[in-house]
Amino acid sequence: MTKGNGKTDGVLHLRKRDLQSEDLEHELPAAEGGDESEPDPVAAAPAEVSAPSEVEKLKAEHDALLDRLARQQAEFDNARKRAVREQQEFREFAAADVIKNFLPPLDSFERALKAASPDCSDFRSGIELIYRQFQDALQKIGVQPIPSVGQRFDPRVHEAVEMVDSNEVPDHYVLDEVQRGYKYKDRLLRPAMVRVARNTRA
Repeated sequence: MTKGNGKTDGVLHLRKRDLQSEDLEHELPAAEGGDESEPDPVAAAPAEVSAPSEVEKLKAEHDALLDRLARQQAEFDNARKRAVREQQEFREFAAADVIKNFLPPLDSFERALKAASPDCSDFRSGIELIYRQFQDALQKIGVQPIPSVGQRFDPRVHEAVEMVDSNEVPDHYVLDEVQRGYKYKDRLLRPAMVRVARNTRA
């Protein structure tokens, strides 16, 4: 009985020691696994640093898109204004060509008034009435006669057909008007044909 108990106690002692060794071996991996569960502050740092740079990138793209939109709107407004201006100039140019066709009859009225005899009062009154109506109609659409007689010669609106020696009018002033000139708004339809004084005493 005594020997049997000694062997049994020895076997149990060895078994217990083996179990303790196995427990230590199993505990080491558990400790390493526990360390991995904790967040690494060094590993988290790059994510925190990259976040602001991403925001700045989006903000730069946003600003670039706003700038591009503003430029395109400005270009569109300029193109629209240019188109409106070109259309207006085209209409005025077309109207100017039509108005020029009315100027020769107007010249004929003026010559008729100059040539009409004072005895033909009724005839003259009728021509004057038609002439005034003609002028009123042209003025309503923007046609204006160019002042000439008594004005200083202006090559932009006057065309000199003759230089006349005169002491009554200052030098290079319009002495007489041969054919009246007209403007349509700011556009010159035709210059006035004039005689210009040449005063050597001035």
